[in-house]
Amino acid sequence: MPLPTSPSSTAALQYGSVCSGIEAVSLAWEPLGLQAAWFAEIEPFPCAVLAHHYPAVPNLGDMTRIARQIRAGQVTAPDILVGGTPCQAFSIAGARRGLDDPRGALTLAYVELADELDQTRRNSGRPPVTLVWENVPGVLNDRTNAFGCLLGALAGESRPLEPPGAKWAHAGHVSGPRRRIAWRVLDAQYFGVAQRRKRVFLVASGRDDLDPAEVLFERAGLHGDSSAGSAPWQGAPHAAEPGAEAAGGYAGLKQPCG
Repeated sequence: MPLPTSPSSTAALQYGSVCSGIEAVSLAWEPLGLQAAWFAEIEPFPCAVLAHHYPAVPNLGDMTRIARQIRAGQVTAPDILVGGTPCQAFSIAGARRGLDDPRGALTLAYVELADELDQTRRNSGRPPVTLVWENVPGVLNDRTNAFGCLLGALAGESRPLEPPGAKWAHAGHVSGPRRRIAWRVLDAQYFGVAQRRKRVFLVASGRDDLDPAEVLFERAGLHGDSSAGSAPWQGAPHAAEPGAEAAGGYAGLKQPCG
């Protein structure tokens, strides 16, 4: 997976994590040389775990306050923003109220934070932040079109994007005036975990030197990931109206195996 480069060849990439939980991200990324700039978690047990394992990393708590802290210069603006906003609003186990659920609305707070990070980094001559977001597949067919709201906001469109059919495909790529965005449903069983655990992973960035599709898709096609419901790449332009465009060229966006 290609990573964005740091302005200094000697400086490690920094990431900020929201809805951090017990920080599975840090377990995966620290061996790659990435450094946590801050976490954001409010639940007592995960907070205690973070304080024990990462005492030097500040836990900023409520993620909805971080954009203001970034704007005020109180918090560093990292290279990467990662987070899995609460999935209960979109999961089968929950009531599936989508953006009508305050937990689901945190998805749009994630966008507000991303936009503030971009502005702050731009003001200091640094490239835009790279975004990594994950959620349950239920977000793709949520009745409030939460995923379309997220795509439209990240792309810089004035209204939500609409899926070409009844729901969003399990893989796609759109671009707009603000960012390029790619998403894909991945199943943990194909990555060394002994369980079926499907999640939507989204990568987005306004950087000229980073293509989110190159992070999530293989040009030669999908290898063993049975993400049922993936749509051909050609269908993506219909999902990107008005203004956002699909970007093609990846054989991975074809009907899946199995």
